[in-house]
Amino acid sequence: MDLSFVVDSNPDFFSPGLRSSANVPARRMIIHQLIYGFLKAKGGSPEFYQLQARDAIGWMQRNGVKFSPTTTVLDLGCGFGDVGGEVAKTGAQVTLSDDDSYVLPENAHLPFKKFNIDRDDFATLGQYDLVICSNVLEHLPRPDRLLAALPLLIRPGGRCYLSWTNWLSPWGGHEFSPFHYLGVERGVRVWERVTGKTRMHTPGQNLFYTSIGQTLRTLRANPALRIERLAPRYYPEFAFLVHLPVVREFLTWNCAMLLAPAGKGGS
Repeated sequence: MDLSFVVDSNPDFFSPGLRSSANVPARRMIIHQLIYGFLKAKGGSPEFYQLQARDAIGWMQRNGVKFSPTTTVLDLGCGFGDVGGEVAKTGAQVTLSDDDSYVLPENAHLPFKKFNIDRDDFATLGQYDLVICSNVLEHLPRPDRLLAALPLLIRPGGRCYLSWTNWLSPWGGHEFSPFHYLGVERGVRVWERVTGKTRMHTPGQNLFYTSIGQTLRTLRANPALRIERLAPRYYPEFAFLVHLPVVREFLTWNCAMLLAPAGKGGS
């Protein structure tokens, strides 16, 4: 059993985190806003994803990540480009990347690199001051391939923002949650029967089992990386949850962390 939480000295353990600037507004959890917005729009909306993106940027800033015109950022697995688009508003130099371009028109002015995380050579992407992987890990059949490659993408002194929804999270099944708790096949079958809707995600094809515990073990076993911050993305005020084995798998909802090259200070 992972008992690392017993000796964890991370400032996030019982607090929202460090504030890097007096200009960064105080943090307020957004989980209730996300649930309300999702139900109101009957799904994701541009405002829904932009709220997530702005909140993630604020959390990074409060934990020492600085954005300036010289900051280079890679939004890997960018999807519509919501996070990268919001980061670009800070003045940072943002590059979007995914296996194809799904980028919204308002983000189409940003540089785009076509890249398949499952197959392509990470060395071709270059290095950046900040690498963002938001809600990507659970959609990869081999998430460890991405985790192992992160040191190649982060410049010395840089960071990586990694966030994903683990399978046992209340949203682990994505649109067919909470029926995923019934099991992959039965959960999907019950959801389709109850809702009559068409799924965007199929377990084993574009949605895969991940756990916080296994991801932490993989990252901690990598001598080239260190974990700087770890918290539930939508309510980091309760960061102690991610340090409780088993409990964290069900109550974290979405796990967010800041990674840095081992032995290097953050930017």
